[in-house]
Amino acid sequence: MNDASRTYDVVVIGAGPVGENAADRTVAAGLSTAIVERELVGGECSYWACMPSKALLRPVIARAEGRRLPGLSEALSGPLDPAAVFGRRDEFTSHWDDAGQVGWLDSAGIDLVRGHGRLDGPKQVVVATPDGGTVRLTARHAVVLATGTTAALPSLPGLDEVRPWISRDATGAKEVPGRLAVVGGGVVAVEMATVFQALGSQVTLLVRGQGLLPKMEPFAGELVADSLREAGADVRFGASVASVARTGGEVRIGLADGGELVADEILFATGRRPHTGDLGLDTVGLTPGDWLSVDDTCRVTAVEDGWLYAVGDINHRALLTHQGKYQARMAGAAIGVRAKGEPVDDRPWGAHVATADHAAVPQVVFTDPEVGAVGLTAAEAERAGLRVKVVDYDLANVSGASLFGDDYRGRARMVVDLDRGVLAGVTFVGPGTGELLHSATIAVAGEVPVERLWHAVPSYPTISEIWLRLLETYRQ
Repeated sequence: MNDASRTYDVVVIGAGPVGENAADRTVAAGLSTAIVERELVGGECSYWACMPSKALLRPVIARAEGRRLPGLSEALSGPLDPAAVFGRRDEFTSHWDDAGQVGWLDSAGIDLVRGHGRLDGPKQVVVATPDGGTVRLTARHAVVLATGTTAALPSLPGLDEVRPWISRDATGAKEVPGRLAVVGGGVVAVEMATVFQALGSQVTLLVRGQGLLPKMEPFAGELVADSLREAGADVRFGASVASVARTGGEVRIGLADGGELVADEILFATGRRPHTGDLGLDTVGLTPGDWLSVDDTCRVTAVEDGWLYAVGDINHRALLTHQGKYQARMAGAAIGVRAKGEPVDDRPWGAHVATADHAAVPQVVFTDPEVGAVGLTAAEAERAGLRVKVVDYDLANVSGASLFGDDYRGRARMVVDLDRGVLAGVTFVGPGTGELLHSATIAVAGEVPVERLWHAVPSYPTISEIWLRLLETYRQ
């Protein structure tokens, strides 16, 4: 085989968890597969997103929960040790060394090509390697794009000179800034505000809208905002950044209302954009920098002959690692049967389609309190034309929650599709509720009739007793 020109059944660009899952499924289907990666094998999730952020958050949440328990709270009166917190984070990122992930690729029979991969016409991928060379890869059956997203920064004069933090800088921080301004009100913003306030920063959260976590039920953002304020953070709504400038070690932030804020660092958590700007999309008739529209088997709809797939963040269906891995499993299986000339099971909830992208996307926000949600919010269900009943319950009135910690605060919501008699969505907000979410995901994805859920008896005394309370309230 000529190293500069290789042919595989499938070529995957992007070796994060999503690309790895796609490659694993195509190899399992008996297809030779190469995967291309320009940074670290394991991708954003392993080194700059899911793993480091949750490693940073876990001691913060554990301390908050412990402080609600008499007999333990007194032992937790001191500050967190930032060096120890960062050290544990470093262990979970393998100190940004991908040798273990590379070993997994080898064991799975997936060939790794390091470098920047770009499309170069139908089923062609050209890789610029770190040593300055070029490798051309030809795919017999499919090319899978799994290149993820990067931070979307606003257009502000002089922003580059300010050297703002993005999510990577926050999750990879080595020191705790004395004053941290966080711009945004979504998941990254609230999670990183939670971390750095607990580690000793004075955090100011600048939110352009009127609430946090705008894609979730309104009460989720309200409870998280209350908790951040109680922890000492300054949460400002209706606050837009008009200008930024760095003078010495300080960042001066001009606000649209004429006010000014001074911080040591500024984190922009204002959304994501797709890593498709330098991917060779123009060579196959697509626009560089665009999100890629796909069908339910994750084939790019605008490309003829069905050889190009896009999985994970870049198809803009659900910017979540677990959902991208799910898409990759479906896409990999579909590529396998198509390569063999076998029929695709494209029925809703079939073996080769990502139906859950539409109906049952779960997400946990690891703040204090935790937020877990799956399916539709009440507002989304109504916009979709569903006839629904919304059932709310105060989690503080659940025995398991009151045992979990004193002064427990939380809320649960169940959105019932009355015409089908199933759950359209569920939201839990409260300490320890993230681990409840999979039960809700099963109920929503499985379209379990509400009358059948009545017979799923929750263990007493656990927080999961919320299911009984929601169902009792629904039946009243």
